[in-house]
Amino acid sequence: MKLYGISNCNNVKKARTWLDENSITYEFHDFKKQGINEAAIKQWLTQAPWDKLVNRAGMTWRNLSNAEKAAVTDNASATLLMIAKTSVIKRPLLMKDNTLLALGFDEAKYQQLLFPIN
Repeated sequence: MKLYGISNCNNVKKARTWLDENSITYEFHDFKKQGINEAAIKQWLTQAPWDKLVNRAGMTWRNLSNAEKAAVTDNASATLLMIAKTSVIKRPLLMKDNTLLALGFDEAKYQQLLFPIN
């Protein structure tokens, strides 16, 4: 399992704490320290639309010029933005075996995904 995000993001901190408290092993990928490559973004885009991967409620998006925002219209332009400004990516992003499990942190959703009731 792999958790993508930024270490100082509150939602990422909550997700990491929850995973740790529930003894779930994961690898943490810090966008600020490690960046992100096009291949990873393309993989995510096969499972979620670009407008869900780009956090348009966050400060990074809000600080873009109107022209920069208007230029993001499809997978290709969103990919370029996510590579250039990794903090615009919705976080945390939880992956397992190349499957996108969750965008953002919701304790109930994590519980349901990782400890399903049979």
